[in-house]
Amino acid sequence: METTVTITDPAKAKAYFEAKMAFTTGPVELERMMKTNEVHVVDVRASEDYAEGHIPGAVNLPKDQWHTLKGLRKDKINVLYCYSHVCHLAATAAVEFAGKGYPVMELEGGWRWWKNDDFDIEK
Repeated sequence: METTVTITDPAKAKAYFEAKMAFTTGPVELERMMKTNEVHVVDVRASEDYAEGHIPGAVNLPKDQWHTLKGLRKDKINVLYCYSHVCHLAATAAVEFAGKGYPVMELEGGWRWWKNDDFDIEK
């Protein structure tokens, strides 16, 4: 059985990765941006999970409270995170919040990557 690999348009790839870099960040980059107070971190997981542990300084805005926009900032990028790299909760929140005029990014890997890479945790 032969596998065919399609060569994609390099211009489309460039546009995709520029957008990805503009709107996502990883744990190492997030920690650096937090130290220089460049970002505002928002945990969109359920409040019980937030209480068990979260990224230091993160505010909790679970889905049932998104309509309030409570804790979001317009003067800083709101870095949103949820459970893991397969959770679309943060991406869904990003669409909603950006649509209301809030600057947003998504933390790639979410809480799981942050915790598993031994970054600081707050309870």
